[in-house]
Amino acid sequence: MINVFIIDDHPMVIEGIKALLNATDGITVIGSATDAFAAMDFLKSNNADVVLLDINLPEVSGLDLCPELKAKFPNIKILGFSTFKERSFISRMIAQGASGYVLKSASQEELIEAIQQAQAGKMYLSMEVAQIMVQAEAPQPQIPILTTREKEVLALIAEGLTNNQIAAQLYISPLTVDSHRKNLLAKLGVKNTAAMIKMALEYQLI
Repeated sequence: MINVFIIDDHPMVIEGIKALLNATDGITVIGSATDAFAAMDFLKSNNADVVLLDINLPEVSGLDLCPELKAKFPNIKILGFSTFKERSFISRMIAQGASGYVLKSASQEELIEAIQQAQAGKMYLSMEVAQIMVQAEAPQPQIPILTTREKEVLALIAEGLTNNQIAAQLYISPLTVDSHRKNLLAKLGVKNTAAMIKMALEYQLI
């Protein structure tokens, strides 16, 4: 039997999770608390295997409570349990000693699996959390830095002007316009004008 303790400042959430988990074979909710101080008091005299820890708690946040729980009750497995999807929260909770992170929007199956995996000493991230972490780690494209003149030429190219028309409007030679056009193609990593305009729009350069 896995003894679960819930720390969340919303009584309705606690009651819902209790009902869900107590109906699951092999898992029982031994108690709950709505703040860090009540949680500490309870855990001093009750043995919990897995703690579902919300981040957004009054006075002491779940992020700050997590390392305190691990220090005083090292055998307890902690699962971050929150609506927060930001990578920074997830990473910090894991760094503070949590055995995983589950969003409150996760399915019943995911929550149960998270508890079982944590009890088994494994790390668990719900499907959506894992996707957030992967997306955040993906390299972000570098927006090219354009000179003032290159921006002017790019804007006029986007309007459909030819090299000669651009040269006349900016009082420069067609060869200079062509040079700027080639630099723009290189900086944006494309091979033709259509692709250049498309990329410039994606980078919000025009």
